[in-house]
Amino acid sequence: MTIKTNQIVSMTAANQNFSAVAKMVNQNGSVVVFKNNRPKYMIVDMDNSAYIDLTDDEKFDVVAKRVLQKYMEAFKELAK
Repeated sequence: MTIKTNQIVSMTAANQNFSAVAKMVNQNGSVVVFKNNRPKYMIVDMDNSAYIDLTDDEKFDVVAKRVLQKYMEAFKELAK
């Protein structure tokens, strides 16, 4: 995978100014966040990404699954 220099952000910069990172994603389609001088994370525009080709319903399913997994114990308690 080739990473363009205008798509690289340090972890510190991403933490301190995420809105600037989001603008970079809007301009370039993706940004790679480096941690300890190594690529660690990739932030992509879900609507216009060649990396992720999901319909809106599929995107909703992904988010719903994550929420259910994260809060399953709470949902079980509420169901009682």
